[in-house]
Amino acid sequence: MAVFVALGAFLMTLAGGFTAQRVTDRRHLVLGLAGGLMLGVVGLDLLPEALEAAGTEILGVPAALVLFVAGFLFAHLVERLLAHRHAAHGAGEDARSALSPGLRDGRTPEVGLTAAAAMVGHSAMDGVAIGAAFQVGGGMGTAVAAAVVAHDFADGFNTYTITSVYGNARRRAQAMLFADAAAPVAGAASTAFVTIPEHLLGAYLGFFGGALLYLAAAEILPEAHHAHPARSTLLCTVAGVGFIWLVVGLAG
Repeated sequence: MAVFVALGAFLMTLAGGFTAQRVTDRRHLVLGLAGGLMLGVVGLDLLPEALEAAGTEILGVPAALVLFVAGFLFAHLVERLLAHRHAAHGAGEDARSALSPGLRDGRTPEVGLTAAAAMVGHSAMDGVAIGAAFQVGGGMGTAVAAAVVAHDFADGFNTYTITSVYGNARRRAQAMLFADAAAPVAGAASTAFVTIPEHLLGAYLGFFGGALLYLAAAEILPEAHHAHPARSTLLCTVAGVGFIWLVVGLAG
């Protein structure tokens, strides 16, 4: 049953990714919406779940928040290291900009792939959550599945956008999208053999939330307003946050 339900997440993720792919002529709006969706997922979904699941404290601070900050710093460190390595191989700023407008300020395709891989890992954990909930009971499984399926549209949208905005070819972005769509199914199937402790799940959610917030605030949103600082872009960002708030509220 858990794997069957996870197929709904598979289809919803693909729908989100294909939507992002179809509206490339409004790239600034896509990025603005993606930034809002990411911000909403972090602040309204991931972080509350992490705080509830992790439980413990580190030097008086909730472990989930410590790992949230660690995830933010880790994403920043990875991006700077990859950008430095890319520059060291002779790829100048002018060459990067000519190849892809998304590669400003030392951005490299590896950053997009790394971020998308993290999204795939998160989607796999969504599948694990579905499987674990069905082990508790059918009602719990249905509730968790509804929440996962509802926000997987945003996951697919963000996965394709993050991969492509860093200059990766369309084929790579589509490959990461399909991996993200398949991840919940694989995660749900894995629960037949493995059970993840709740405190480890909370730690993971906190770390991933910090990394995702960095990408939204330091990369995606500035890129959205770089060429088109329009009011419509800001409205798309607010709409993205509002959508996640609605999904979280209805799922709760």
